[in-house]
Amino acid sequence: MKKKIRVVQFGVGPIGASIARLMRQKSSIEIVGAIDKDPAKAGHDLGEITGATDGPWGIHVFGDTAEALKKPVDVVIHSTSSYLPSVMDQLLECLAAGCCIVSTCEELAYPFRKHPALSKKLDEAAKDEGVALVGTGVNPGFVMDKLVLTLSAVSQRVDFAKAVRIVDASKRRLPLQKKIGAGMTPEEFRAQVSAGVIKHHGLPESIAMVADGLGLRLDDISETIDPVIAEETVKTEFLEVSPGQVAGVHQVGRGTSGGKEKVFMELKMYVGAKHPADTIELKGEPNLTLTIPGGTHGDVATAAVAVNAIPAILAAPAGLQTSRELPLKFFPPEENA
Repeated sequence: MKKKIRVVQFGVGPIGASIARLMRQKSSIEIVGAIDKDPAKAGHDLGEITGATDGPWGIHVFGDTAEALKKPVDVVIHSTSSYLPSVMDQLLECLAAGCCIVSTCEELAYPFRKHPALSKKLDEAAKDEGVALVGTGVNPGFVMDKLVLTLSAVSQRVDFAKAVRIVDASKRRLPLQKKIGAGMTPEEFRAQVSAGVIKHHGLPESIAMVADGLGLRLDDISETIDPVIAEETVKTEFLEVSPGQVAGVHQVGRGTSGGKEKVFMELKMYVGAKHPADTIELKGEPNLTLTIPGGTHGDVATAAVAVNAIPAILAAPAGLQTSRELPLKFFPPEENA
């Protein structure tokens, strides 16, 4: 019998719980534990914490990382924070235990420009242990970077790349609705943007990944963040937004070279968004446009990308990888599927 992949889930918030439930559907994966520092979760059963209909699973949630990694673990699925400096200790501890890592930390998706020293430290630590790690998810990690580069495979020349996402956040989890400022006043929104609290993380990382993959050398990457103001009342499962309040976020990222725009990325993520879609445009030879009507459901897709990356990260060379290099594809539920 083929040896099962032994996996630990690090972080059991909404995304971590979704990832754990999806992993249970894969016959070649054995979840051997979970890690969460929250006292309300540590010491409990993972199946119960994730709200699984078939719980309890008999899988312990540890409050201590070292305790969870005492026994051999092949892969840690890590989903705790968007900020790379905040999770460095967590990642290094997992690498030191000899584990490959798939993380949903947005700044880890392509950290070389923003965090060169941390990138080097992680790469060296992974190579020392002979394991690999990657930051991935739906965005960054797929829609606005990996998918752009995949589309470019049929190009003879690319002069300009554009990716636009329009996302109806009313169908997303509460933490995301709060992260985009839904229900705030415009003044509260701008104050939280200045404090670095309100934003979608990952546009600069996606721009850098696309530019490097297409050979578009950039002098500068810039980003603007503005509120989307509700024009009518919008009710979600979690909150209500009145006209004049903030419905969400409008972010634009630009990568320029010699004052000329080479990469443009736009994200409109707000509750009640009309005509959601993901659209990619490449200008060159030939000009190409790809649109996903309705867009890619972020919460569903993030869990899927993280789990589907498990075989790829196990087969990857040791060191810090990105979704740009990994051959990502669907991970079938059955081993022989």
